[in-house]
Amino acid sequence: MIHQNLNKKQQEAVDYFGGPILIAAGAGSGKTRTLTNRLARILSSGVSPESVIAITFTNKAAEEMRNRIFNHQIPDTKYQIPFIGTFHSLGARILKKEAGLLKRGANFSIFDGDDSLRLIKSIVKNFNFSGENKRNANPLFLRKEFSRIKNELKNSDNKEEIIKILFDEYEKALCKNNAFDFDDLIEKPVRIFSRHPLILEKYQNRFRHILVDEFQDTNMAQYAFIKSLAQKYRNLSVVGDDQQSIYKFRGSDFRNFLNFENDWPNAKIVLLEQNYRSSGNIIRASSEMIANNKFQKPKKLWTENSGGEPIKIIEHSDETAEAEYISGMISDKNKSIAILYRTNAQSRAIESALIEKGINYSVFGGLKFYERKEIKDILAALRWGFNQNDSVSLERLKKNFLKKPFLTLKEKIPEIISEAKAKPTELIGYVLEAGDYFNYLKKNYLNAEERIENINELIHYAVGFNDLAEFLERVSLLQANDAVKAGKKPFVNLMTIHLAKGLEFDRVFIVGCNEGLLPHQMSYSDDLEIEEERRLMYVAMTRARKELYLNFYNLPSRFLSEIPTEFCEFAGERDLEDEERYITVD
Repeated sequence: MIHQNLNKKQQEAVDYFGGPILIAAGAGSGKTRTLTNRLARILSSGVSPESVIAITFTNKAAEEMRNRIFNHQIPDTKYQIPFIGTFHSLGARILKKEAGLLKRGANFSIFDGDDSLRLIKSIVKNFNFSGENKRNANPLFLRKEFSRIKNELKNSDNKEEIIKILFDEYEKALCKNNAFDFDDLIEKPVRIFSRHPLILEKYQNRFRHILVDEFQDTNMAQYAFIKSLAQKYRNLSVVGDDQQSIYKFRGSDFRNFLNFENDWPNAKIVLLEQNYRSSGNIIRASSEMIANNKFQKPKKLWTENSGGEPIKIIEHSDETAEAEYISGMISDKNKSIAILYRTNAQSRAIESALIEKGINYSVFGGLKFYERKEIKDILAALRWGFNQNDSVSLERLKKNFLKKPFLTLKEKIPEIISEAKAKPTELIGYVLEAGDYFNYLKKNYLNAEERIENINELIHYAVGFNDLAEFLERVSLLQANDAVKAGKKPFVNLMTIHLAKGLEFDRVFIVGCNEGLLPHQMSYSDDLEIEEERRLMYVAMTRARKELYLNFYNLPSRFLSEIPTEFCEFAGERDLEDEERYITVD
């Protein structure tokens, strides 16, 4: 059964049966509707459900697709359910059948990241490393490196000797444990397919129609996986948008999207360019901005929606003023609001302003600022120093600092507070130094840099206080006021831009549209990184349905200068239409 509300291009993509097809779906163009209708069309044509697989990146997306198809599209119970799931769940199914080829039993365990890390730590203990080898033997570094080897289908022989040795030991240990790690669920089937042609042909004959969602987010191993399976019958349907490829840090490679026509000659290309989500001003402004990327499949996004409100570009004196402005623009009448930021540390000022105004909020997919481990650790040291009867804070210090730094902190912090009347920033600095806390984070957490950014934001906030008691009281009141509203339903959503992908809201505030934040300063040395940052900005802008506010302080982002002024309304302390204010790149 075909959905009746498809536009001409969507229907063209749904009906095509001539081989490989790439559906390049712009933001808000009905990607999910098109893919689910295409799957329904294939099943309605008489293709056996057992020969169809639809691959998504999340279990949530898989569940949504199943619900759309079997609750609304194909109610006839004679249709069985085809495989609809993630890359990893499909890989696990294949390994259940073929584990013997890798000297495992079908009852193998799947090790998550923590399991893998513990296994690596146990392996490293058996070696006595020194110098450069000791640095390369850091378990967190090794876990990340082993994952890269598998996701990029690399050969460990090309790595430094110590990494090769430890990788080989890790693989032996997994085998001994009758286990695969999470990356194996894709990499190992690819290895099996390349070494056992008859096994590959068996699965090619079984899975004759393959559909892939969010194709721009595939890494090398994932693409090799589906390419191998689809090579014989060439019934491959992929959908995605290279302009929304923002997960390079996870290993995704948008070039898989751009190179599709080279890998699949005579492939059908369908561009979905009609946006159903956003106002005309938002669509035209974001399209003009993203057009500055050199590496992309150009699309001309358009909409029948009205032009709507102009995009507001607002300058603020600092992050506190920015947060106060945004909180002042929010009322209970606004039911669909998102505040988006590039880094988690940026939430601190926003949260404080919302709490001050009594506005209930939720941090989507993350912890509120003062609930984050690293913040709680530092504040525990300050609280115990201020009040040595605080056994809860002392216990936290004992648990989260090594024994020697803990004893030093326990002895010295009260002295520093009583003798020097230390400012909060000075005391935080001492805790970080005496506790060797940044190195502790780097050795124990893959997201250490993000945690360090959070601590730096706490320091930035503490600069405004000369008295420790005042600082601790202020923080405690913020936490207490937030807790009072815990039972209320939040109506403001805070999240990073990465987590906002796939979501939409009536009103969107993007904070920190500054040089150094968006684009992030870490991207300055690489044009490809700058292009990914521009894609981040594009994703953020296209989350908005009706109203979009771009906020900055200090130096405005170069991306703001790429938005035509006819779609904007400027406000702030200085004239933002002065072109000298913007960063421009020739």
